[in-house]
Amino acid sequence: MFSASRESAFAHALAAAGVAHAVSRACRDGQLTSCGCSRMGRPRDLKKDWVWGGCGDNLDYGYQFTQNFVDVREKDRKFKRGSKEQGRALMNLHNNEAGRRAVIKKSKVTCKCHGVSGSCSLITCWQQLATFREIGDYLRDKYDGATEVRVNRRGRLQIRDTRLSIPTAYDLVYLEDSPNYCVRDSSIGSLGTQGRVCNRTSQDIDGCNLLCCGRGYNTIKSTVRERCHCKFKWCCQVECKTCVRSTDIHTCK
Repeated sequence: MFSASRESAFAHALAAAGVAHAVSRACRDGQLTSCGCSRMGRPRDLKKDWVWGGCGDNLDYGYQFTQNFVDVREKDRKFKRGSKEQGRALMNLHNNEAGRRAVIKKSKVTCKCHGVSGSCSLITCWQQLATFREIGDYLRDKYDGATEVRVNRRGRLQIRDTRLSIPTAYDLVYLEDSPNYCVRDSSIGSLGTQGRVCNRTSQDIDGCNLLCCGRGYNTIKSTVRERCHCKFKWCCQVECKTCVRSTDIHTCK
């Protein structure tokens, strides 16, 4: 079993969000016989002369389906109260819920004009999912701010540091510190970063400073042969020259 770290919390939230997102969209597209377009009520702040309708993404069905499908593994198991196994199950359930709520929170009302020559004489609005990239970015922020918790004797999660704010249902929680992913550890599936290609000029996670975990990096000269100066020749083929260039490749020590 993988450690109950913040990475595991993020993975569970992302998986639950992925199922909710896919099912909600499949309902709207008519790919499922058990659901259809959204029946979500009209938002209170929507202008009175705008029509609430269209075929919105069915977030309600996506939420309920994911709750029944994804959570069942944790709910069907029996645990000793206050045990580590129970804590892990409670952690997974909490993060699954955070993933589902992220899909709903990032959804938005979308409107479209109708009328002759763009006159916009009628405006129809519906509920629409955000892109999964937006949802993933939102959960990534939650990953950065995840709260460490523990399971108490009553079989409930509580924060380890009482000085911190209690996490909401939208926040991620974890039980254990993250392992050291810089070094190879087959027990957790970590390949380490030794030998990984890095970007010397980048300040992001692909940069040599971060990716190499302070160990430094090696630089080798490499000769690359690639197609270049391509031209279309009638008809119908593309003729290219072969260019040779030297490049530096940086790998973590």
